Amino acid sequence: MANGNDLFDDDPGQPKRPAGGSEPARQQPAKAGKAGGVTRRRFLVGAGTAAAAGAAVGTGVTAGINAFGGDETAQSTTTAVNGVTFGVPEGQSIAQAVVHLNVNGKDEFVSVMPHQTLAQVLRENLGLTGTKVGCDRSECGACTVLVDGVPQNSCSILAIREEGKKILTVEGLAKGTTLSNVQQAFLEKMGYQCGFCTSGQMLQATALLQTNPNPDEATIRRALSGNLCKCAGYPNILAAVQAAAKAKPA
Repeated sequence: MANGNDLFDDDPGQPKRPAGGSEPARQQPAKAGKAGGVTRRRFLVGAGTAAAAGAAVGTGVTAGINAFGGDETAQSTTTAVNGVTFGVPEGQSIAQAVVHLNVNGKDEFVSVMPHQTLAQVLRENLGLTGTKVGCDRSECGACTVLVDGVPQNSCSILAIREEGKKILTVEGLAKGTTLSNVQQAFLEKMGYQCGFCTSGQMLQATALLQTNPNPDEATIRRALSGNLCKCAGYPNILAAVQAAAKAKPA
């Protein structure tokens, strides 16, 4: 086994350790000044901001971003649609933009920040708290909503990119006071325990039955494999989806 000095001495690029002495101090690289230097942190922060602002192009917001940490200012004109102004006035900071979403059949014009996720906008801006945020990194499926009929993890998509999309949340499953087949089946088969994952499970099941009205057990398990249940209520969830598939259309 190599001794303590081997790792130090074998590197030809490092000075030899003085006998009986301590390791010489390593010279720290000089930091770039604020005037014109670009640090790794400033570059990454600026690049992230530029990416978020670039997503706003679809909503009428075109911005000039200083990727090296400068002010984010709009360079394009705004767009007015039906009296609603989209975009950011020229020369002003990009703080918010108006996005049109069709949520549960209702048109919503929401002022959002470029970094806000769809889950945040649904919960915080629109008060639709049936959408839950569990892991907040697209692993548990609790935040599942349908975007143009496709299940999406709303915690990981930017609201500003969903301009004009049709969003279905758990609040939109029922018709008035009549539960959907999936909701009724989850109620009857006890397809829930703590209930935190239930809205995501039901929306995933709804999307499955819209594309495959008669799925077998393997298909159901595969479709819901991305929706985790901390209470391990999977047998009842499976039974609920099977019952919903057999129920008459609501």
